[in-house]
Amino acid sequence: MDLSWMAWTWPTAIFFMVIASLLIVFTILAIKFPETPRVGILRIETTRGDRLFITLLGSAFINLAWLGLVGENQPWALGVCALYAVAVFRWV
Repeated sequence: MDLSWMAWTWPTAIFFMVIASLLIVFTILAIKFPETPRVGILRIETTRGDRLFITLLGSAFINLAWLGLVGENQPWALGVCALYAVAVFRWV
């Protein structure tokens, strides 16, 4: 598949495919297993979708900080983001 029409790279395409897949999975989960909002460490009511948004937003900031402070060794930043995601879904 030629992605040169918009200067896309495979990592960029995979990133957007993962985001789209997450949205589809979370939509299916919301339909099959409705949940009531819960109050976590932030003292606000959050649902699965809210926690996903907080995770994605925080991961973007983690990656930007990693690039600015450490450099281009991004696989380690992915590990930090995974730990952050676990923490958000557990305690937020």
